[in-house]
Amino acid sequence: MKASTIAEREARGRAAREHSKRSSHRAMGDMHRSAVDLLRQSSEGRVAKLVPLRYGRMAVSPFTFFRGSAILQARDLSRVSDTGLVLPICGDGHLMNFGGFATPERQLVFDLNDFDEVALGPFEWDLKRLTASLVVAARHMRLSRGFASDLVMTAVSEYRDRMLQYAQCGALDLWYERITFERMAETALTPERRREVRRGMEKAASRTHESMLEKMCEYAGDHLMIRDAPPGLFHVHGANSLFEPEDDWFRMGDWRKLIGPMYGEYLKTLTHDRRELLSHFTAQDLVFKVVGVGSVGTRCLVLLTTDHMGKPLFLQIKEARQSVIAQYFKGTSLSHDGERVVRGQRVLQAASDIFLGWATGPSGRHFYFRQLRDMKLSANIELFDNDLLLGYAKLCGWVMARAHAKASGKAIEIAAYIGRGDQFAEALTEYAFAYADQVERDYDVFLKACRSGELQARSDEDMAADFRV
Repeated sequence: MKASTIAEREARGRAAREHSKRSSHRAMGDMHRSAVDLLRQSSEGRVAKLVPLRYGRMAVSPFTFFRGSAILQARDLSRVSDTGLVLPICGDGHLMNFGGFATPERQLVFDLNDFDEVALGPFEWDLKRLTASLVVAARHMRLSRGFASDLVMTAVSEYRDRMLQYAQCGALDLWYERITFERMAETALTPERRREVRRGMEKAASRTHESMLEKMCEYAGDHLMIRDAPPGLFHVHGANSLFEPEDDWFRMGDWRKLIGPMYGEYLKTLTHDRRELLSHFTAQDLVFKVVGVGSVGTRCLVLLTTDHMGKPLFLQIKEARQSVIAQYFKGTSLSHDGERVVRGQRVLQAASDIFLGWATGPSGRHFYFRQLRDMKLSANIELFDNDLLLGYAKLCGWVMARAHAKASGKAIEIAAYIGRGDQFAEALTEYAFAYADQVERDYDVFLKACRSGELQARSDEDMAADFRV
């Protein structure tokens, strides 16, 4: 089959404007739905005693509510026409789902770092999630409307400019493109920004498996054991378990029965050299870990293993449920959600964890495996000044453009659709403000449901008081 010329591909990108004008992206579409019903739907199948903690974390602010309610925006985006420029998207690309981590070569990069919702979808859905998050976060930090607008325009303009650059790149150039901390320091405009990047590098370098071992573990006889810290960390079959007695995991009675078959299946998804490397490690302990905001209540485990020198490797085993994007955008989808997450992460990230793999657990639940927190770094945006926040928004726009260009090979079409002007960025700015208003309305409805007892919400502190460790 003959490959399309660059001119033909540019024409396809511009033709997408005919059924989805750039100015149309300011529209939100039909908002007649029940936020509470959709949140209940997304809580089904989670560990029942942890659902109140999920709601408790979401109740902290409109921003935490936004982070935990990806299902709402996915549903809302499906009610407006899209560009038809479909590719693997992150699906939950809000500003806290970017971060630093080490590549297999131990080089620090900045990239997308959460792929639970990854799926095929219109490219602009990722941008709309990012831009709305910038406005919701700016309001949470009590920043001016003008500055919030600057944040969105900065992120989308950077996405546009980088996509124009990537449209000139060959396939291998895109594959090898990495946004390293060194590049970030070089492009930082002020000495203070460069110092922030260097501080981040130093902090990330200290977050190793061995540093986690010191903080999380202790010896129980001749083997290592992870300390309980409920409700966030507990042994499935221990005294602090939040599992119901009738739960299939709890009834197994032993963590090795729980992890054994799953781990064997996981190893088959790895390349020979990775399997060989893992053969040097012996399982020591397994705990349940409560993660994030939106993922609270989904099944997530941490497996502690050690090599012959007693050096640790922590593996996170996280439940993969159906993507909210796949629920509302009918693209082709893999039958195994763990495989969906792993494949999506591999194509969108510049460099991925060498231990990424997937398996099916008890009761047919899907899981993916990765390292836990190895040299990972998240931004604490509430401590940023305006200059740093603008720089961060720009970085997020750059990362998203790189991810989309690499994963799709459609940089030419996307760049042609967006064009060189500000029309697309201005439309997304209007959308982001309108959607932030909707988030605040949904948050108010959610809080009323929590206060009335329709939904039960409990804080981490509240739940921790139930335990005596």
